[in-house]
Amino acid sequence: MLELLLCSMLTILPDYLYRRYGQGKRLGKEITFYSVWFELRWGIITCLMLTVALITLIFYFHPSTTTATLFYRSVPIVPEINGRVSEVRLEFSAPVKKGDVIFKLDSSKQEAALERARRKIAEVDAAVPAAQADILKAEGQIQEAKGAYQQASDELDTKRELQKRNPGIVPQRDIEKLEVLLAGRQGTLDSATAAKQSAMTRVTALLPAEKASAEAALAEAQVDLDRTTIRAGVDGRVEQFTLRAGDMVNPVMRPAGVLIPANAGRVLSAGFGQIEAQVMKVGMVAEATCISKPWTIIPLVVTGVQDYIAAGQFRGGEQLIDPQQVRAPGTIVTFLEPIYQGGLADVTPGSSCIVNAYTSNHDRIASKEVGALKGLALHAVDAIGIVHAMLLRIQALLLPVKTLVLSGH
Repeated sequence: MLELLLCSMLTILPDYLYRRYGQGKRLGKEITFYSVWFELRWGIITCLMLTVALITLIFYFHPSTTTATLFYRSVPIVPEINGRVSEVRLEFSAPVKKGDVIFKLDSSKQEAALERARRKIAEVDAAVPAAQADILKAEGQIQEAKGAYQQASDELDTKRELQKRNPGIVPQRDIEKLEVLLAGRQGTLDSATAAKQSAMTRVTALLPAEKASAEAALAEAQVDLDRTTIRAGVDGRVEQFTLRAGDMVNPVMRPAGVLIPANAGRVLSAGFGQIEAQVMKVGMVAEATCISKPWTIIPLVVTGVQDYIAAGQFRGGEQLIDPQQVRAPGTIVTFLEPIYQGGLADVTPGSSCIVNAYTSNHDRIASKEVGALKGLALHAVDAIGIVHAMLLRIQALLLPVKTLVLSGH
């Protein structure tokens, strides 16, 4: 309607002024309800053609959409293990900080495993003095074995020397007994040395390895115990939290609730028609009015344009895809952020909005790379954006009335 009124001022009004003052025709006389088409046909036809052209230019170069939503991400509250709830710290709806405890699971099994790991470490620590005592005992046995070996060796050497000087003075049987005794004393010495080596290996390698393994088991048991306490991963707010003590939770089948991050809903996502694919660019200025913040125009800037249309995606499977199955055409998803800090602060996340985006050719015109005629046309394209801006403000004024009065409330 606004475009029609604007175009009529440029076409029908000059045609009437010419008929009235140039040809002397008057309303109600020569120009009547029945003759208005014949008298003003050129102005009416030109007005309709100009209106259609103007609407086309406005909606193409300055696109508008009512499918704009302040999307936000929700984080499911999911424990890492199955269990029965033993304690709940929050109510149905409550704010949380990062690290705050939300609820706890029954941890008797994990606490028992933790205590078992602690006792294993204590057992290993107690075995260290015993192993060190075994080393001292082995050293004493080595000294004793060395003394007995040395005594047997000296006695054998003495009798061999006597036998050498006076053959037959020492019975051969005695010498053989001493040789057997010396070999036995050598075996005792080797056994004591091996016992010391075994005790030292136990102290320096085996027991530290057992302690490290026990400490790893303790750390694992502590991790399992910590998993029974579910904490908030980010600052935000827990909503519709109905979990109560005694409930069973499952990380796969049954999440415990929903956590909404504190910074959720700060990027507005809008879906423009596919015909706007060549027009929507990063850096375009836009405006929005949202139902949760009526009578307010929010200045925005386009920060991202999705290169793919969601309606065309598919997953590989056992059936062929028929394009006819895509009934509803997809949209060009565009991401917008407020120009001024806090522009979307009072808009409720999830709210529906109306968004206008405006094409700007200022940089192309200022670059002197276009001719005068084309520059004039680009100026005209930028100027007609004011029509869409006026329409958005009219929509912002009428939106509460349309919602509260005309929607059946």
